[in-house]
Amino acid sequence: MEDTLIYNYQRPSSLIRKDTSEELFLSKYSEIQKNTDAPCFFWGDVSQPFILARCLITLSNIVKSSFNLSPFQTALLKDPIVTAGNNKLRFEGFSHCAGVYARVDVLPDGLHGEFIESGTTNVDFNQSMITALGSIRPSEKIMLSIGEKEVGLYKEDRKVIERKAPLPVKWIKGLSTVQIYLSESEKLHCFNKIQTQQLFRGIPKGTIKTDYYLIIRGNRPMFSPVKSVDAVCIGGLHRLRLLEPLLPYIDKMQVFPHSSMQSTTWQLCLGNIRFSFSLSRESWRGFSGEGAVLDSLTDDVSDEWIDALDKYAYANQAFNPSVFALNENINLKKTENLTGRLAAMGLLGYDLDDNGFFYRRLPFKLSRIIGLNPRMKNAEKLIAEGKIEILNKSETRTEARVEGTDVHHTVIIENDKERCTCEWFSKYQGERGPCKHVLAVKKLMQI
Repeated sequence: MEDTLIYNYQRPSSLIRKDTSEELFLSKYSEIQKNTDAPCFFWGDVSQPFILARCLITLSNIVKSSFNLSPFQTALLKDPIVTAGNNKLRFEGFSHCAGVYARVDVLPDGLHGEFIESGTTNVDFNQSMITALGSIRPSEKIMLSIGEKEVGLYKEDRKVIERKAPLPVKWIKGLSTVQIYLSESEKLHCFNKIQTQQLFRGIPKGTIKTDYYLIIRGNRPMFSPVKSVDAVCIGGLHRLRLLEPLLPYIDKMQVFPHSSMQSTTWQLCLGNIRFSFSLSRESWRGFSGEGAVLDSLTDDVSDEWIDALDKYAYANQAFNPSVFALNENINLKKTENLTGRLAAMGLLGYDLDDNGFFYRRLPFKLSRIIGLNPRMKNAEKLIAEGKIEILNKSETRTEARVEGTDVHHTVIIENDKERCTCEWFSKYQGERGPCKHVLAVKKLMQI
C-alpha cells in the first residue's frame, strides 16, 4: 500500500453568502506553526475573484488527476498547499501520480487585506467548496480567509474531528524536487492569447505515448512529432489539456523548458494571477522519483545554518544565497549545494517571475521530509557497512569500487562527469539523478 500522511481539519472549507458579498473560508492544517495564536494567514478582498475561482477549480482537477494509476488509486481527493508571505498567496499541488505540478500565484496587486501571519499550510478542498467556487460570477465581491480563527492545529496522534485527508508522501518529495527543476529552467517563448488557443487546438486527441515537440513556423507555434533545431521536447503532451478551461481568460502564456528537457513549465498570465503548470519528462514519470535533489544532500548542512536560514528567510520571505552566505560567513562555493539542500528539505520554493527562491517551509516536520530519499539512505548504508573502497583519487578524478550483491561496481567521478557500472546508471545515464553507488562515493569524499 502506498505510504500516506494522514492529517485532520476541524471543519471543512466553505463559501458563505452575505447579502451582496461572499466570504471564502479555507481551513488549514500544519504539522508546524510558528505562531499558533494567529487566527489566520490572510484576510481580505480578492481583485479577480472569478479568475481565482477558475484557477482553484483547475488546480483541484489537477490534484484529482493521474496519468499512470488506476481509477481506484485516484479515488481520494488531495488537498493543495498554500503559502502566505511577501504580500503574495501561492496555492500548489500535484496530480496523484506526481508527474504534473501546478501553482496559482496571486500577486500583491490582486489582494487587498491583511497578512496576519506568514506561513505554509494544507487547505481543505472539499467538493462542496469546489461547487460553490463554480457559482461565483465575475461581478461578485469575495472576502478570502486562509484559516479561520476557530481552526486548531492537530497532530497525527489526535482524534479526527471533521475530515481526515490522506496525502501521498511522494507529493512531499515532488514538491522539493520540482523547485530544483524550476530553478534550472529559462523562459524560451511567450505567446499571446490567440497564439496559445491555436496551439492547444493542435493537441492530438487521446493519450499520446510518443514525444512531441514545440516548434515555431513563422510566428505560429505548433506541436510536431518530428524533432527540429531549438524545439522543446514534451512527453505526455495530452496532460496539457488540463489547462484548457483557463485559456479564454489569459493575457499570454510563457514557456520555460528545463535546461536538459527533464521538464517543461507553462505559465498562464491572468491579470494579477499566475498559473504555472509543470510536466515531468514522461507521463509515467513522477517528479518524486527524479532525484534532482540528491547531489545537494551529499553535503551536510549544520543545524546552526538551518536555524539561521529559517530566521533570516522567515523575516525576509525571500532567499538570496550569496547574501545569506556572506552574513553567516559561509564559503560562497557552497551556496549552490546549500540552496539545493534547503529546497530538498522543503524550506524553499522557486519563483519563475522573480528568477529566485522564496521562503516556503512545507507544513511537515523536517525529519519526515529528509527521510524520503531511499537512494540517499542506501548510500549511507553502503558507507556504514564499509562497502566502498577508494582505488585512486586526485584533484580531478576519483575511482572507487563499491560492493554490491554478488558483484562489485566501479564508480568514476571525473570533473563534473560521473559513471557507474550498475544497472541504474546504464538505464538512465544520470538523467534521473545519481545512483546510490555514486552518491555513496561522493558523500564519503565529503567526510
